[in-house]
Amino acid sequence: MRLAQLHRPLIFSAAVMVLIAIFAGAGLVVDDRDLLGVPIWLKPFKFAVSITIYAVTIAWLLSLLDRRQRLGWWLGTVIATAMIGEMVIIVGQAARGRQSHFNNQTPLDSTLFSVMGATIAIAWLCTAWLAVLLLIQRLPDRANALAVRFGLLVGLGGMMVGFLMTMPTKAQLNLPEGQQPTIIGAHSVGVPDGGPGLPLVNWSTTGGDLRAGHFIGMHALQALPLLGFLLVLASRRFARLRFDRVRSRLVIVAGSAYAALTVLFVWQALRGQSVAHPDALTLAALAGLLLAAGGGLTWALARPRTVQTPAAPMLSEVH
Repeated sequence: MRLAQLHRPLIFSAAVMVLIAIFAGAGLVVDDRDLLGVPIWLKPFKFAVSITIYAVTIAWLLSLLDRRQRLGWWLGTVIATAMIGEMVIIVGQAARGRQSHFNNQTPLDSTLFSVMGATIAIAWLCTAWLAVLLLIQRLPDRANALAVRFGLLVGLGGMMVGFLMTMPTKAQLNLPEGQQPTIIGAHSVGVPDGGPGLPLVNWSTTGGDLRAGHFIGMHALQALPLLGFLLVLASRRFARLRFDRVRSRLVIVAGSAYAALTVLFVWQALRGQSVAHPDALTLAALAGLLLAAGGGLTWALARPRTVQTPAAPMLSEVH
């Protein structure tokens, strides 16, 4: 699938995001302002990179549609428009030295954040609609179809974690009577935003952080379809992977483990626990997940009992 054949509004939005990433990267060098303890242009940079990947991924997923292509075009166009609108606000607020997310300090800040919330909700609904279209459509290769569907479902779940961040924290709810919070919502749980964090991603090292589960779950959109593609490539060298049933089982195990890992990170964050300092309960849950995944891999790689002639799938089957 050539780039020129993909959804043009989404590819255009991806190109815009690349330009914004370059602009924000320059801002990181020449603008020494900080906001909540991090360089003010870091958020626009990270969002631009993330939306670039998201836009190209959705454009590729739309290319898989055999039917309802017109509907798919409109879904992609709405997503592209929503993402550009969100980035305009994020860049504008950064230029003003203002917090773009959760900001209720002035009527303008509150309105802009409400518009951002609407754009994210619209993008999520359009992605969910696309997921329904691809769930009911028959795709050529079963393993790749499972990878796409798992990626969409887990990705939608990861995106939904973002809505948890917009809920007011206990500190914001327990203000003195008559006092309104200037910030509504937070990335962190149990500690204020802006504290010590991991390099680059800035996930809190002192409390829970919903961005970890949000990030991991959201990028199932790329990780699981990529796994399906890599299994096709590997089947050229490993005979066992030429069985469609084996590759399908591997995708089922990987998709289930990925979903469970996303839930684990969200659960850890909601308990106010940093990803950098897991307790015994979190480590036990992770160990159980790894054991289950190991057992799943053993099952997946077992030779199919029924007679099936192994044949390497064509790369064209993943579009």
